[in-house]
Amino acid sequence: MNKRILIVTQDIGDEYTQKIKNLVPDWELIVGKEKDIWAPYANKAEIIAGWKKELEELSLHGRSELRWVQAWSAGVNTMPLDKLNSQGITLTSANGVHAYPISETIIGLMLALTRKIHTYVKNQQERKWHHAHMNLEMHGKTIGIIGVGEIGSETAKLAKAFGMRVLGVRHSGKAEENVDRMYTPDELHQVLPECDYVVITLPLTPQTFQMFGEKEFKLMKKSSFLINIGRGEIIKEEELVVALQSGEIAGAGLDVFSKEPLEVESPLWDMDNVIITPHTSGSTEYYTKRVIENIFLPNLVHYLDGKQLPTNLVDYTKGY
Repeated sequence: MNKRILIVTQDIGDEYTQKIKNLVPDWELIVGKEKDIWAPYANKAEIIAGWKKELEELSLHGRSELRWVQAWSAGVNTMPLDKLNSQGITLTSANGVHAYPISETIIGLMLALTRKIHTYVKNQQERKWHHAHMNLEMHGKTIGIIGVGEIGSETAKLAKAFGMRVLGVRHSGKAEENVDRMYTPDELHQVLPECDYVVITLPLTPQTFQMFGEKEFKLMKKSSFLINIGRGEIIKEEELVVALQSGEIAGAGLDVFSKEPLEVESPLWDMDNVIITPHTSGSTEYYTKRVIENIFLPNLVHYLDGKQLPTNLVDYTKGY
């Protein structure tokens, strides 16, 4: 009888490999980042943890035995959701893994823009002693968190440490601890004029695609800062450039872009009021630990018992 196959397309180390093996001792467990390691088994795999674009051709066909995919990222918008859905394949995301590192990045970008840290780093490189017209504080200001999930909730908690007023936007409109007032997406235009900081933590879906453009930037305060760690396509990038150049908004901290890597010709690179990070806000030394221990292993236990997976089950109708 052929063994059931579980593939992990990541280098997770001996400790986590053994923890998985302990749950599926009779399965064939394939672990490794290189394609040569997992590709020969892809067409027979029942579970795949860590999606690669090559797997669409290798795994999603008429003979596929695939039943569950554990994404290695919180966002699943680049995956073949329609094919996965049509074949009845369960999909879980890595949502929640990023709450600490990304909320730290958000606060870091807010502080850097407010206290001109990025400007002072440039001045240091030029050995230039200059005040740079420093005059802003974060304490007591208003932050609008557009997308209050795991990351947004953690950001709200940190913002409260600065005595900030926290406004939130989420699809359900459900209240959240540390959020002073919650809104729904159709109330976004009510939120923007009140905010000193607008933080986008949304997934990319048909509803959030190009959600922010000229109209939204004009509604924001001229003194406000925009932080985007969601997805670049949520913003109309050319209109953001105009808003930054014209002074419609004061500045931006951007970790994601419509096209990545950000093209060298982009005017965003040369703007003094912009901080760019290369889609690294979720990078953390604990990434593998959190995906395996907090999401994959608990879900695997339920899968083996024939139960619905309890953690981060993706709703194909919503796209997240």
